[in-house]
Amino acid sequence: MSCERELIRIVDRAVAEAASKAGGWLACRPGCFECCLGPFPISELDALRLRRGLEELERSQPGRAARVAESARQIAARGGMADDEPCPALDPQTGTCDLYQARPLTCRTFGPPVRGADGALAICELCFQGASENEIAACAVDLDIDALEVEGEETMVAFALAPAFAPGIGRACEDRDPGQRRGRGPGAES
Repeated sequence: MSCERELIRIVDRAVAEAASKAGGWLACRPGCFECCLGPFPISELDALRLRRGLEELERSQPGRAARVAESARQIAARGGMADDEPCPALDPQTGTCDLYQARPLTCRTFGPPVRGADGALAICELCFQGASENEIAACAVDLDIDALEVEGEETMVAFALAPAFAPGIGRACEDRDPGQRRGRGPGAES
């Protein structure tokens, strides 16, 4: 199993556990896209996975792929996106992700309570309405994504899907030793 697939398996298993524990407290479902608005950093590995996902979408649903690519191109040409602007992979009609299977780790882990290496507990503000801190903590899982990811540059979804605007992003992963793990190096955000 590749390093990338193993990473996704670990993350998806941990998030599924958190979602199972959270049950009805979670607001996350198709059509809810509060977390799909505005810019957020993604890793090189995420960028590469998104590009592969877009290539698959081009083969299976060329019209949807063209919409995603054009949205990404427009955002990248402007140099970024507004805080309330939807992700280029978000389908405006359904409120779902056209690249769901290839989505970045940030997207995979947002919503259910996931505790990072720094001890901070990240949850969506729409989830756990009326829950106590103890109820939220009881649903949490620990997941140190930084320790699992491959070291590299950060980018945004639009730049990953519009490689003409950031041609080097996502390419370095293709030749990298899968054993090299991400640390808190230069450019890493807290």
